[in-house]
Amino acid sequence: MRIGLITSDPGHPLLAATTALLADGHTVRTLDPRTAPAPAPEPSGPVADVYLLKARTPRAISLARALEERGARVVNSAAATELCQDRTVMAEHARRAGLPFAATRTYSTLARLAEEPGLRGPVVVKSRHSRKHDLVARVDDDAGLRALAAAHPHEPVVVQQFAPNDGWDRKLWVIGGRIFAALRRSELSPEGRGPTLPLALDSLPSGWATLVRQAGEVFALDVYGVDILDRGQDGPLIVDVNAFPGVRAQPGAPQALAALALSNAGARHT
Repeated sequence: MRIGLITSDPGHPLLAATTALLADGHTVRTLDPRTAPAPAPEPSGPVADVYLLKARTPRAISLARALEERGARVVNSAAATELCQDRTVMAEHARRAGLPFAATRTYSTLARLAEEPGLRGPVVVKSRHSRKHDLVARVDDDAGLRALAAAHPHEPVVVQQFAPNDGWDRKLWVIGGRIFAALRRSELSPEGRGPTLPLALDSLPSGWATLVRQAGEVFALDVYGVDILDRGQDGPLIVDVNAFPGVRAQPGAPQALAALALSNAGARHT
């Protein structure tokens, strides 16, 4: 089979380990979205049997969409990946589907948000557009909001009410239906972002695995991550959905990704 990786970092641990598994008997080719031209239509069809869309930049999504238009199978699809890059659209989509997603308000800029008096804190302010090193900050009062706005006045943002929790994010990842999990101290906790710790699947509260799979169906994702806060008796709260996250240091993750790639490549032939 021919597998294409749409990424600018083929040495990422998950991709590198997956490539090593596929190297025996299959061809793996990397397409760097920063330099790869948009594919032109060819009578012979797609270059690869399946493409894994690891990058989430606008250029990467455009490249994936062009490949799809030529008949290629892309995992995750360009549309599903793009849906997870806009936190306003993500929240609307999730809440319409009945997922317990954090209520989200949108502002054209942080400066516009700071113009509104009487902030009811604490709140979480995030960049509207998900990307590497985007803005995620807890704001407790108007003074804190003004300081944040002074540093990022033109940033489009979303605002979510801060949900009391134990300070740890539950990171749940899914690759082709297989769930992986970890604990990570939240960047919003007083101590700042902390280590990622193992989390046994059988320790998850009842119904969480079903919830995470439901999120994948709602967003049409095959490789994805769901960030969940445990609010105790108030139940789980989803605060983010990520298309094709890193899934680092999770035993079995490369094997799951290799199997997913091959099953999609085989499906295209059948």
